[in-house]
Amino acid sequence: MKLILTQEVDGLGSPGDVVEVKDGYGRNYLIPRGVGIRWTRGGQKQVDSIKAARASRSVRDHDHAAQIKTKLEAAPVDVKVRAGEGGRLFGAVTVADIAGALSEVAGEGVDKRTIVLANPIKSLGAHSVSVKLHDEVTAGVGLNVIPA
Repeated sequence: MKLILTQEVDGLGSPGDVVEVKDGYGRNYLIPRGVGIRWTRGGQKQVDSIKAARASRSVRDHDHAAQIKTKLEAAPVDVKVRAGEGGRLFGAVTVADIAGALSEVAGEGVDKRTIVLANPIKSLGAHSVSVKLHDEVTAGVGLNVIPA
């Protein structure tokens, strides 16, 4: 079965890619979750629009990604959240919160889908996340979660 991916799928491809998958995987998993759509000749217009949107969102090139990486890794980034007694948070720190803090430091928008959290952040203090800025550039960023 030929599919057009609408979201990133690890080990398969990125949005806008046309991939060949087994019928059951496409029909029972990818299509119902909105991760892929059936490929048609008319679907090529969608592929072009998805790739154009991804290009406008993504970092321009490898050198630009390296510049952003140096900005992000220069010092820990402060993320302000609501916290209660003993440093426990009300909920968890979301990738949207982290993306907002990183965007302020980098001076450019950081897409929340590029942030990789190993475990949910549910306490105050120092934590680390990785940000995939480019296919070849990944930044390790230190976070200081502080009460608002």
